[in-house]
Amino acid sequence: MAKSVINVDGMACEHCVKAITNAVGALSGVSGVSVDLAAKTVTVDHDPEQASVDKIKAEIEDQGYDII
Repeated sequence: MAKSVINVDGMACEHCVKAITNAVGALSGVSGVSVDLAAKTVTVDHDPEQASVDKIKAEIEDQGYDII
């Protein structure tokens, strides 16, 4: 398992937290998602062979947020 911290812009409320948590959490190989609105980060525990960082970033962008 790997732990990746991704900087994300555009998150402002609990809806944002739920949207990202649900979308990223549904990816195969992801075992945990934590969103920190104040720090503008998403921390993901994942199997890099099933859920690469690029795949996770793409899922966050698909939800309407920007990777910074």
